[in-house]
Amino acid sequence: MTQLRSILSIHTGQAASDGAGVRLTRVIGGPDLERFDPYLMLDEFGSENPDDYIAGFPPHPHRGFETITYMLEGHMRHEDHMGNVGRLKSGGVQWMTAARGVIHSEMPEQEEGVMRGFQLWLNLPARDKLGDPGYRDFAPEEIPRLRTAVGVEVVVIAGRFDDGHEQLDGAVQRPHTEPQLFDLQLPAGSTLRPRLLDGHRVLLYVYEGEVQVNGTRVGRSRLVRLSEQGSLELASTSGARVLLIAGRPLGEPIVQYGPFVMNSREEIEQALRDYRDGRLTA
Repeated sequence: MTQLRSILSIHTGQAASDGAGVRLTRVIGGPDLERFDPYLMLDEFGSENPDDYIAGFPPHPHRGFETITYMLEGHMRHEDHMGNVGRLKSGGVQWMTAARGVIHSEMPEQEEGVMRGFQLWLNLPARDKLGDPGYRDFAPEEIPRLRTAVGVEVVVIAGRFDDGHEQLDGAVQRPHTEPQLFDLQLPAGSTLRPRLLDGHRVLLYVYEGEVQVNGTRVGRSRLVRLSEQGSLELASTSGARVLLIAGRPLGEPIVQYGPFVMNSREEIEQALRDYRDGRLTA
């Protein structure tokens, strides 16, 4: 019988503010990022009060990683120095590769109503940190979805979903970090056993309801970090929604200064000089 992955730690997000004053919950971020390698940050935002989100994220830089924004409810507008304009709406995904440098803004396209979703930062390997930047919007209908035999709804944003019965490739594939990013909606009384690669980091964020992770009860707004070997079983007696986040650790040094993530302090200092001198996106 396959051994179950063990729970290494359970984390609770912290209230934070970013951009021009957007209120959010920072689930991953801060010191000891190696624990979450290849992921660098996970923010959850959600409010029906426009004062919490209306100021948005005016133009700002990034270098050295990728950003994934998954919108559950609401509308945001992306603009960047490359001339891309994207309108992210409910159920859509924005995948941006900052690489050597992007300057972009993310601003609400609504003045009232609910704004709710996630932003995840995915590291780039050292060899790609100064590569070409890129941007892609995925409308909701472009993101593969399936319903398992027991009624679990799966949104396959990245990687390949496989539970031994159903298989489906996601909207994005990345060979260097092999990310798997799934939004799972488990109805009451359901069980799911997704197949995951040994050696990969596996994180679970419960954002609605409650789940049993390999038999351990985990409530809402908790992030679970699992061991890198073994199988995974998720069950919910009352229903839940969970982000499953997995990927191959890079095992490289992580040095972060605000919106720049490189492998050394010297590279961070170069990024700061490049931004100051207008060369970040050159």
